[in-house]
Amino acid sequence: AEKIGLGVTIFVLVRTNQHHDDWLERFTAAIDSIPEILEFYRLSGAADYLLRVVAQDIKAYDEIYKRLIKAVDLLDVSSSFVMETLKFTTALPLD
Repeated sequence: AEKIGLGVTIFVLVRTNQHHDDWLERFTAAIDSIPEILEFYRLSGAADYLLRVVAQDIKAYDEIYKRLIKAVDLLDVSSSFVMETLKFTTALPLD
């Protein structure tokens, strides 16, 4: 991603108090409309959703963040910026 100008990776934890189908459909549509959001997971635990986002820089991420919070009501959005990737693989442990 960095080689093509997307040098910042952000993990975003989202909490909501909305758990009905209509809200989830709107949230999923918002996620789908933002190509910088590469991964989208529903979680157990304190946070409800986890997003992996790539952006050109922090300013570009702020624009993504603003689009996301305008789309649906969210209780909390917590962003963590990757400082260094220590391991990344798509290989599955087939042994």
